[in-house]
Amino acid sequence: MLFTHAFVVAEGGQWNEPVVWLTGNQCPLGLMGVFVFFCISGYLVTQSWVDDPSPLRFAVKRSLRIFPGLWVSLLLSACVIGPLVTHLTLAAYFTDGRFWDFWHRNLLLELGDHPLPGVLFSTNQAGDTVNGSLWTLRYELIMYGLVLLLGLSRMIRLWVAVLLIAVGIIAVQFDAILDRFGDIAEAAWFVGFFGAGIAFYRVRSSGIWIWPVALAALGGLIVSSRMHLLIPLFPIFGGYLTVYAARLDLPWTGQATRYGDLSYGTYLYGWPVEQLVVYCHGGAASWQSVFFWSVPLSLILAFISWHLVERWAIRLGRLVPRQIQASPERLQDGRRSPP
Repeated sequence: MLFTHAFVVAEGGQWNEPVVWLTGNQCPLGLMGVFVFFCISGYLVTQSWVDDPSPLRFAVKRSLRIFPGLWVSLLLSACVIGPLVTHLTLAAYFTDGRFWDFWHRNLLLELGDHPLPGVLFSTNQAGDTVNGSLWTLRYELIMYGLVLLLGLSRMIRLWVAVLLIAVGIIAVQFDAILDRFGDIAEAAWFVGFFGAGIAFYRVRSSGIWIWPVALAALGGLIVSSRMHLLIPLFPIFGGYLTVYAARLDLPWTGQATRYGDLSYGTYLYGWPVEQLVVYCHGGAASWQSVFFWSVPLSLILAFISWHLVERWAIRLGRLVPRQIQASPERLQDGRRSPP
């Protein structure tokens, strides 16, 4: 996402992003990253429920994975970045209604830019957007709710996941028609990608995880792009390739989390850091400069976020008493949930 957002922050849009024109204006790399994220999330969140089918623990663990890191990032944005950039006096800044509006709207995961008072990083279209990444969290939480409902109704099945993929494909294809339904339509958009993660979790022990199938999936992804069907068919081809790549046992993969899980922290801080880079360049910078400076700075903040906030929140979630029961999915796999 840092790559695509560098174009948006520096130029006000992603028209010049290479993947946009490589795909015939279908999709930027950052949006493709969102698709990959929802596929991975569908796989891992389903696994989390199957391993521990307690509604309370599931809700607590999912909430603690999202909100503590988000709260701290909002605190830094509003109380550190905002005062540094705003043209208002500090008294006027902190008493402005938009300051509190920024807080409650982001905490409720409402869609929109939610600018801070007097904060303008640049004069382009994205100049007053403090964190343009956060819009996906709303739909991620909706997907968590979906897994909870499916789990409670014992419907985490392959055929249900395939149905979700079909719903997602239809939602993408009829996007203009469904747009009037707001959140429902947007959530349906992501159901296909998340459903792909659920489907591939259900077939995780099958023999489909071989390089000929991966090669065929790559070919399918290329052909779907040429047919301008990249987004609707990404759950099938891209979803498979995502899980296939994650399952590869490569020498360097073990080093990926050596310094912690920096993915969520990079997501939270990438955009604000890129905006600060533009601001420090006088309100105008090339996408190359924005990307070059933001990568190390974002990773540093992600490292701090993981070790000081996220890791401890995850440990806190493990303190919730474990529900002693076996889930239907685990029984089907011939295993029982540990006490």
